[in-house]
Amino acid sequence: MDRILILGVGNILFTDEGIGVRALEWLQEHYAFPENVTLVDGGTLGMGLMDALLQCDRVYVLDAVLGGDAPGSIYRLTDNDLRKSMSFRDSLHQTDLVDTLIYCDILGHRPEGVVFGMEPADYNTMELGLSPVCRDAVPALAQKLVDELRELGIAVSDR
Repeated sequence: MDRILILGVGNILFTDEGIGVRALEWLQEHYAFPENVTLVDGGTLGMGLMDALLQCDRVYVLDAVLGGDAPGSIYRLTDNDLRKSMSFRDSLHQTDLVDTLIYCDILGHRPEGVVFGMEPADYNTMELGLSPVCRDAVPALAQKLVDELRELGIAVSDR
């Protein structure tokens, strides 16, 4: 059975940059996951996530993504497109996560990665809450991930 990590990343101090963490909280509140699925608030830990990444076979990253669509738009990124979620130039967690994945690769165990992200409306304002459009779209973001897990045969149940 694959070990799956669901990782919410972002800085909750800057409005929609915290989308990943807020989506993770929403998942924890509304769903129960089997033992092979671990949910981690990665915040801005960067290299501090190395151990968690080395312990999983597949990682789902929840994050803000600058894809160019309307705020609240939801993206699913894989392979080379993963870097689109790393496009914030002034956000430390983005560079740190890229470096961490590179180090995992060097150590011989880079988990398969998928990013479920959302286009932010505002990631510059220092405020704990999400913008209204992103706050309202968090359930849809979380549902996309849950749907994919269920398609893989992962027994995610409603709370």
